[in-house]
Amino acid sequence: MSGSSLFRRGRAALASTVALAAAAVGLWSGLAGSSSAQAATGVPTPDHVVVVVFENHAYSQVIGSSSAPYINSLKSGGANLTQSYAITHPSQPNYFALFSGSTQGITDDSCYTPGFSSAPNLASEQLAAGRTWASYNETLPSQGSTTCSSGTYARKHNPWFGFSNVPTSSAKTFAQFPTDYSTLPQLSFVVPNLCSDMHDCSVSTGDTWLKNNLGAYATWAKTHNSLLVVTFDEDNKLSGNRIPTVLYGQPVAPGSSSSTTYNHYDLLRTLEDTQGLTTHAGNAASAHDITGVWAS
Repeated sequence: MSGSSLFRRGRAALASTVALAAAAVGLWSGLAGSSSAQAATGVPTPDHVVVVVFENHAYSQVIGSSSAPYINSLKSGGANLTQSYAITHPSQPNYFALFSGSTQGITDDSCYTPGFSSAPNLASEQLAAGRTWASYNETLPSQGSTTCSSGTYARKHNPWFGFSNVPTSSAKTFAQFPTDYSTLPQLSFVVPNLCSDMHDCSVSTGDTWLKNNLGAYATWAKTHNSLLVVTFDEDNKLSGNRIPTVLYGQPVAPGSSSSTTYNHYDLLRTLEDTQGLTTHAGNAASAHDITGVWAS
């Protein structure tokens, strides 16, 4: 073979190698810039996530308290966020913040017009992605009821009713919470009533309610790639809005904790990323995933 032929062949091989390397770099850059890739690097993808929201108690009133032995057992066997904060006061705007990344202009606990907003939110994003969603609301008079209050039920703790892009039928009674946990939606919220959520009744009452009603799910989650999140809407207005937030289940490193400061927007961002969602609602777009507490 002539020297010129060898040169041409060597130059072609070098060009091919450079092209492949450039393509690989481009692919890597594309992945690094995507939301789903970011989620894959630090946030697990549980088969089921259940979020339970309690009311109006500061971190120190629950974590380490003898009145909350069950929540503290979840903390010990799961993860504790020691610097978790609500957004504002009173209750209702915090629920909107956690669900949609914005208080949606809500500043008090008054009864709003159902479906007043079409802003993106956790449920609308989940449904748009072809994934499953539901809320389970204790003492809700009937599935999809938009009543403001009924006995110990209060709609102010149920932000999904504020959005026209969330079917009211996805709001179920807590009696509809399945006993076969494999049939749960991929993402769901559980909202206890005004007594069970510690608003009108004691920390002990809420702690016992959680154990009796979701303890079996928590145990199941530990061996079925599923997650339980226990958090609060706000504190008692005396502790800088620092609230308890505990994570439990197979994706969580047992006995872990994080002293990083997180708020409702960060939790929302984390929930979105556990679902592989490529969009983030409101302030969740600039929030941070919860990290450092996940099992490897």
